[in-house]
Amino acid sequence: MLVRRVLGTSSFRLALMYAALTGISFLLLFSVIFWSTARFMRHQIDDSVSNELNEVLTDKLSASPEGMSQLVASMAHHSSGFHYLLQDSGRVVLAGNLPALDPRVGIREWSGEPGKLKTSLTAIRGRGVDVNGNYLFVGWSTDQLLEMQEFVTASFLWGLAASVVLALAGGVVMSRRLMRKIERVSETSRNIVQGDLKQRVPTQHGGDEFDHLASSINTMLDRIEALMTDVQQVTTDIAHDLRTPLTRLRNRLEFSQRADVGAAALREVIDTARRETDVILEIFGALLRIAQIESGARKAGFARVDLGEVLNTVIELYAPAAEERQLTLEAKVAAPLMIDGDRELLTQLFVNLVDNAVLHAGSGAHISVRAHSVGASVVVRVCDDGPGIPESMRTRVLQRFFRLEGSRSTPGSGLGLSLAAAITKLHGARIVLMDNQPGLKVEITFL
Repeated sequence: MLVRRVLGTSSFRLALMYAALTGISFLLLFSVIFWSTARFMRHQIDDSVSNELNEVLTDKLSASPEGMSQLVASMAHHSSGFHYLLQDSGRVVLAGNLPALDPRVGIREWSGEPGKLKTSLTAIRGRGVDVNGNYLFVGWSTDQLLEMQEFVTASFLWGLAASVVLALAGGVVMSRRLMRKIERVSETSRNIVQGDLKQRVPTQHGGDEFDHLASSINTMLDRIEALMTDVQQVTTDIAHDLRTPLTRLRNRLEFSQRADVGAAALREVIDTARRETDVILEIFGALLRIAQIESGARKAGFARVDLGEVLNTVIELYAPAAEERQLTLEAKVAAPLMIDGDRELLTQLFVNLVDNAVLHAGSGAHISVRAHSVGASVVVRVCDDGPGIPESMRTRVLQRFFRLEGSRSTPGSGLGLSLAAAITKLHGARIVLMDNQPGLKVEITFL
C-alpha cells in the first residue's frame, strides 16, 4: 500500500520525467562525444597514413618496380604500426604484410577476416594509390578506435543506468518527504473537522514552499476561527438584544389579554407592540444588509460617485437634528471627490457616522466633517469633541452588537459602526478610529 502511494505521487512522476530527460540528455551527449572522437581519430590516422605514403613515394628506391618491392618489403618487415601492400594488376601480392585487396584508389577502411591477416589485427584504415600499374596501399590499425568506441558506449550505458537509478531513488525519497508533509496537513484538517479549531499546520521555518503553504493555511484557519467566534458572539448578542423587546412585547400582550382594558388602552398596547416589532425588524434588516455587503454582491453595481456631493447631502440632512441638540455641525469638503462606489451604501456609511456623533457627542459638542484628496486617495474625517471611545474598545466597536453601554438601556442595536466597517471594506477603503483629544476621530481612506 505504501509503495503504491509513493509511486502514485506527483513528485515520483516528476522524478520519472526527470529520469527520461536525463536519458535523452545522455544519449545526445553520447552521440556528440562518440561522433567527435571517432572523427578526430580517423582524421589522425588519415594524416599519419598520408605522411607515410609520401615517404614511400619519395624514396629513391621507388623509382623502379623492383626497388619499390624491396622498399615495401623492408618497411613491412620493420613496421612500427603501419601496414603495407604492393600488388600488381593481377592482384598478386608483390610485397607487404597484407593480403590482396580490391585496387581502390583513395582512403578506404577495410575489415579483414580473421586468419587472413599476417597480424592479429582485423580492421585497417589507409590510402591506396596507383604506382606504375601496381597498387600500393598503406594503412593503420583501427583497433584502438573500435576499443575507444566500445569504452564510450559502455561508459554511456553505465552512466545512464546510474543516473536513472539515482533519479528514481530521489523520486522515492522526495515522494515520502512530500507524503509526510501532506499527512501533517491532513491530520490537522481531521482534528479541525472534529471540532478542535486551535489546531494549526506545523512549519519547519525553512522558508520553502511548504512553509509558505502552511503559513497561508494557518492564516486562513485564524480567520475561520475568528469568524466562528464572531458567529458565536453574534448569536449571543442577538439573543440578548432580542430578548428584551420580545419580553416586553409578550408582557404587554399578556397584560392586555388578562386585564379588562378599553379600546383606547388596547390601541396603545398594539401601538407599543408595533414599535417593539419595528425594533426587531430593524435589527434583522441591519444584519441582512451587512451580510449582503460582506458577500460583495453590491460591488457589481459600482459607478463613479462624487463623494463630496454625498457628504454635503448627509450634512444637510443632519443639520436640523444637530441644531435641535445644540450641536455645532461644521463641514469642509473639497468637492468634487470622485471615487468608484455605490452611492446608496456610501450615503448609509456617512449617515451612520454622523448619526453616531450626533447621538453620543453630547449637548454643546462640536462635530466636523472634512474631506480632501491626497494623491490618488480620498480621505474623509468625522470628528467630535464628545466623550470619545477608550483606545481598548476602538476595534471592538466595529464588531456587531458591541456597545459601550453594558446595560443596553439606550436605543440602538450596536450595528451602526459594524455596518460602516462592512461598507468601507467593500469599497477597498480603510477605517481607523483615533483620539480627537478630546472626542473621537473616524478617518476613512479610499485608496
